[in-house]
Amino acid sequence: MQIQSKKIALVTGANKGIGFEVARQLAASGCSVLLGARNRALGEESAATLKREGCDVRYLSINLDDPSNIASAAKHIDADFGYLDILVNNAGIVGQGDGLPSSSSLDAIERAFRVNFLGSVAVTQAMLPLLRKAPSASIVNVSSGLGSLTKSGDPAWTHVAAKFLGYAASKAALNMLTVQLAYELRGTAIKVNSVDPGYTATDLNQHRGTQSIPEGSAEIIRLALLPDDGPTGTFSNAQGMVPW
Repeated sequence: MQIQSKKIALVTGANKGIGFEVARQLAASGCSVLLGARNRALGEESAATLKREGCDVRYLSINLDDPSNIASAAKHIDADFGYLDILVNNAGIVGQGDGLPSSSSLDAIERAFRVNFLGSVAVTQAMLPLLRKAPSASIVNVSSGLGSLTKSGDPAWTHVAAKFLGYAASKAALNMLTVQLAYELRGTAIKVNSVDPGYTATDLNQHRGTQSIPEGSAEIIRLALLPDDGPTGTFSNAQGMVPW
């Protein structure tokens, strides 16, 4: 095990989009960043790009749909560092065939849950022993405004017509992970929070989002780098608290 003075951060789904920018900004803040991606070629290419910018970043193979791969990733982190300070559960998908409740493909819904919710649970469970070894730690679950039951049921909400049953329900489930895990870890030095990045222009929405990737990353970075007395069990975006 190497002795490290830097904070160690793992960002899943970090080879592009918001995850890539989060990895970049965490490295810029002084963290040693593990850029998690399931595709080795894309992950290594993205890590190399950040290294050329002077970032302390290395690729880590992690596939949210493969429990054995997740376990292997945790073993690699343990062997190399012995602990983990920051976990950003960023990886997520919108499955082809997802949409209105009356017509959504069951396969698309199941796929969304396997990656967006079950995959994030599996990664969190695998990394918790490492997070417990850090002096203080932060788990950030990258959710969505579509995962808010309150907003989704508000006819006046700007995005009320955006109905993707599998994606939204999986993000609502991810929020439940935040609430329950924050309760379970109360009294510890580990904080758990959900973030709605906002409607950000990424591959997920064919770059139709109305804000930039750095704008969508800002609240994730803030929560990842919370001070020891920071909040836990919250759901927020760049404007403030988001109703569950």
